[in-house]
Amino acid sequence: MPRSRGRLATHSSLTSRRTSSIAAAAGARVVRPTDVLPELAALPGKGEVLWRALAATTGDVLCYLDSDLVDFDPAFVPALLGPLLVEDGVHLVKGFYRRPLRLETAEVDTGGGRVTELLVRPLLAALRPELAGVVQPLGGEYAGTRELLESLPYAAGYGVEIGLLLDTHSTRGLDAIAQVNLGVRKHRKRSLLQLGVVARQLLAAALYHCDVPDAGGDLTQFVPVGGEWLPSARPVTVAERPPMREVRVRYRR
Repeated sequence: MPRSRGRLATHSSLTSRRTSSIAAAAGARVVRPTDVLPELAALPGKGEVLWRALAATTGDVLCYLDSDLVDFDPAFVPALLGPLLVEDGVHLVKGFYRRPLRLETAEVDTGGGRVTELLVRPLLAALRPELAGVVQPLGGEYAGTRELLESLPYAAGYGVEIGLLLDTHSTRGLDAIAQVNLGVRKHRKRSLLQLGVVARQLLAAALYHCDVPDAGGDLTQFVPVGGEWLPSARPVTVAERPPMREVRVRYRR
């Protein structure tokens, strides 16, 4: 039977202190990323936090949930873990859902998931069409076996989900991936400029995990200031953490 060591919450910045206090009050064990593998200098990004969570947990199965959900449903957790426990050969379970923004509309094609529809789905069609049936390739609600997750590298930034999906497909095949319907997922809205940065990281990670060269150019965006359109260039680096099983051997405690 899978082992469980309770709920774990990790956070990566000062802005997440409220999340941490709420999680602790609810009974979760809150762990700062810098307290895990302290001998390794921390990298910025979401994937870095998820990677260090592997070292802070001991269960045979893990479930990741984004902390910016609105109207969170605890039923997400057993729904995501279910296929790992009852289906042989399944190692990664992706949640899928309808993603309205805070303001509901009657149209089915409005709401969240803009990066998925405008970038990731076309990208998968071009580079990995076998994954076209994955409804939410970037969804932050998913579960996996420790056997799988400790065997894969983690992109340190926003490319972590697409990297794990691509590598699971490459190493385990399509049958190792399952999906569950989580109904509706509401989340905070990002601006187009913010989504542009996310999209560039995702593109870099996807190309890297598909062995496609990336010129590595900065992302240049334009911001109107005083009647002028001023360029703002952001460097995008693809930082990768090695599989956790390799790190455990090197830094065995």
